[in-house]
Amino acid sequence: MLPDESAEMPPERLVELAVAAEEIGYGTAWLPDHLLPPAPFGATYGGVYEPLVSLAYIAARTTRIRLGTSVLVLPLRNPYAVAKQAATLHRLSGERLTLGVGAGWDAAEFAAVGVEFADRGRLTDEGLTILRELFEGTHEGGVFEPKLKAPLPLMVGGTTPRALRRAALLADEWQGLNLDGPGFTQSVERLRSYSDRPVRVGTRIHWSGDDPALAAAVTLAHNLATAGAETLAISFGNHQNAEAKLERFHHTFT
Repeated sequence: MLPDESAEMPPERLVELAVAAEEIGYGTAWLPDHLLPPAPFGATYGGVYEPLVSLAYIAARTTRIRLGTSVLVLPLRNPYAVAKQAATLHRLSGERLTLGVGAGWDAAEFAAVGVEFADRGRLTDEGLTILRELFEGTHEGGVFEPKLKAPLPLMVGGTTPRALRRAALLADEWQGLNLDGPGFTQSVERLRSYSDRPVRVGTRIHWSGDDPALAAAVTLAHNLATAGAETLAISFGNHQNAEAKLERFHHTFT
């Protein structure tokens, strides 16, 4: 998870850290998202720099690392515009994008943007259906370009029953948040109960960069892998000394 919580951080730091992550051996550089949160960006809210625009910038400076959103708040956006942006970024990056979306959780942000908070689940489901139809060339009406040369995975984030059902029925991947091994197993079992579609499963954890907490974070990561996590996203906190954090975690985990 690239740090994107500080309005004072220059955007070039995102590129520097993505390049460092690629050189160290990480698989994906993720960016968070918020459009108009009710409080300053910081510990609670990430997404100072718009993720799809920022990932396009990062794509031009990297070659191998995948790029992803964790997660784009889909019901706050027009799904047709998101599809166009994502397909363009996928092509520009050499087919490296995973589009992670979620329903959102902050009623104040929805109010600020003028979207009914109670409609977020329905809007997310409808948006995902539109995205899939456009990417697969089955949407009726209009011409969608650029057509995908390679699959663009749709990921759903969240651990609520509705998020798990959404992932099972509409996504290619699912990403949990702050789960331990047993919690991850329970969530995956529930997800699988909704559908037998093949859905890649993973989760996201946090490590602040403090050395005393490193062993516990690495143990948690190994426990999640043992529990069946196919992907693991790690948030390292702010951008200070982030290259060293990336290096220490990767070296210790592997």
